[in-house]
Amino acid sequence: MMHTIVLTTRKGGSGKSTLAVGLALAAMQAGHAVRLIETDPQGTLSRWLRRRPKTHPMVDAIHDMASFEQRLLLLERAGVTVTLVDTAGGDNAMTAAVLQRADLCLIPTRPCIADVEASAATLGEIRSRARPFAFVLNQAPHRGQRIAHAADTLGEQAAVAADGLIARPFIVLRNDHQDAMAAGLAVSEFAPAGKSADEIRGLWRWIEQRLGCGRDTPEFALDDDAAVPAASAHLAARPEAPCGPL
Repeated sequence: MMHTIVLTTRKGGSGKSTLAVGLALAAMQAGHAVRLIETDPQGTLSRWLRRRPKTHPMVDAIHDMASFEQRLLLLERAGVTVTLVDTAGGDNAMTAAVLQRADLCLIPTRPCIADVEASAATLGEIRSRARPFAFVLNQAPHRGQRIAHAADTLGEQAAVAADGLIARPFIVLRNDHQDAMAAGLAVSEFAPAGKSADEIRGLWRWIEQRLGCGRDTPEFALDDDAAVPAASAHLAARPEAPCGPL
């Protein structure tokens, strides 16, 4: 079974692409076969992949719904267990359609009034489609009242819908996230023993528990030979371990 996780918010600059990369590598290190899909025409993930010294995880740039639906079907047949979708900001028809296929919507939100206010429109779109969601408090300061106030406000919004939660841990603003992106890496590769890597791995564990999709075999797809091939009509199916609770 493949789980599709959509990172979405109307507010630009919230860190969707950086989170998508970090979570993709954390999922791979936890034993998942992972694919990134980019529907944002800005192409942040595609440029990251061109800088990347490794061939995985692969990035599929898709900008129409018919291709998106077909790609999900092919990826699941190929044995992919987690697909992370990086969407465009703003009021976007493609993003609205992609939400329909989400097993979990993540709403990255910085602890500032502009992001918190902008999250209301995103939340409205998700709730109208009855999709499960969680806020991810991203680029947070190390401490202070701002993060507590943002968490309280988002918590009030999430409480309106039964499926709403605030993901943990919060992701603190540190330079190694952007340094990793510049090097074509995820933060867990760039500084594997650092606090940022620990937070991203912790966030992935939270997501696994939320979806009930933990895997028993660590580091399933870290070797080049284990990377998922490019999607096509001729993808061979791969045996898949059952996706059950941790």
